[in-house]
Formats: sequence, structure tokens, C-alpha cells
Amino acid sequence: MSQGESAVTDPQVSAADQAQAGSARQEAAGPAPAEVGADEFAGAGDDAGYDAGDDAGYDAGDGAGEPGLDPEPGAAAPGLTDVADLELEGEVAADYIEGLLDVADLDGDIDMDVEGDRAVVSVVGATLDELVGQRGEVLEALQELTRLAVHRHTGNRTRIMIDVGGYRQRRRAELAETGRDAAAEVKRTGVPKKLWAMNPFERKIVHDAVAAAGLRSESEGEEPDRRVVVLPGD
Repeated sequence: MSQGESAVTDPQVSAADQAQAGSARQEAAGPAPAEVGADEFAGAGDDAGYDAGDDAGYDAGDGAGEPGLDPEPGAAAPGLTDVADLELEGEVAADYIEGLLDVADLDGDIDMDVEGDRAVVSVVGATLDELVGQRGEVLEALQELTRLAVHRHTGNRTRIMIDVGGYRQRRRAELAETGRDAAAEVKRTGVPKKLWAMNPFERKIVHDAVAAAGLRSESEGEEPDRRVVVLPGD
């Protein structure tokens, strides 16, 4: 297993989080719980993983207090001022994930990067479906656990994004196409179209695709059945 950069070790992180890693191993074997560390990270942030406020602007309250959602795109995470801070986040997260892979007996290489105002840690390998789960549920749980580990080490809330096997990139492309197709249908028929239930990350991508197509959309319903409705132009 390679990590690119030396991992940061912290007794406080490793002791507490290795216990959580055992739980995460169990999650990897089946659907992840709906919320992990929700109270601590409500409004703290993900890009896929989008955090609080990602649906904001499409309808009031969407994203407010939702676990695993980021602040508005481009907003800096509290307490982070430079690339060095983000690199530290990536190192702590990589160390945590490497420990989890060892516990779960999974093979994978870890890549770290900084994209804009967000640290990104990606796990790549051939046998990582267990860390994604159905519709990314296990991946979201892994991301929240990793954010807790980073927060415990740095004392700052974090918008770090975790990806596994390129899942997030593929999912973004699929959802963007869904938004474009829905917008094209609504333009043709003039009838609003309600899509299936999605999580906040998925809704945000669809909203953006619809807006790029020149239409507007909003979210309605309550989690976990909240969904996007694409509306005809004025």
C-alpha cells in the first residue's frame, strides 16, 4: 500500500479512531448508517459530499443542518487559511484511511491532493466496492468518520473529500446527464418533472445541470425522500 507522502501519526487519533475503524469495517460489509457524526459536521461541508447550504438557493432550508453537506461552493472551511493546513488534513486523513484498510484487509493505494479550498484523498484499487456501497452510502459514512478523525487532530472543521475508485467523478457525470435530460423533457412538454429521491450531493449536481440548461428547479419533501422538481421556464 502506497501513500505518496508520509502519514501523520497522532496517538489521540489512532487510539480512538482504530476503534471506529472496526465499526467502519462492519459498515463496509453492508449498508452504511444514515448519519455518522452528524451533529459535529452539520453545516461543515463535502463536494460530493456537498455540505450545508448546497441546495440553498434552490429552496429555503435545503441543506441546512444536513449531515455530510458542505457550505456554499467556494466558501473556506472555518480555521483553514493556507495550503499547508489542507495538506495536513490530507495527511491525517490518509493515515486514518490506511489504518482502516489494514483492519478491513483491503488493498488500495492512497493519493492526496488539494483542489481549490479542499483537501482530497482518493483510494484507488481493484477490490474497493465494499468501501462505496449502494449509491455511495458506505463512502459517505467513511468520509464522515475521516472528517471526525481530522477534526480531532486539527481542532478545525473540515470539508475534506474522500473518493474511492473514482466513484464520485462517475456519479457526477451520471447525475449531470439526468439533470440535462429532465430539463430537455420539461422544455419540450412544459410540464414540471419530479425526479426520484436523492441525497443532498445528488440533488446539488442535478440543480446545477438544470440551471445550466436555462431552467429552474427546487427540492421538495423530507429526507430521505427529498427530491428535485424541474420547473418550466417563465
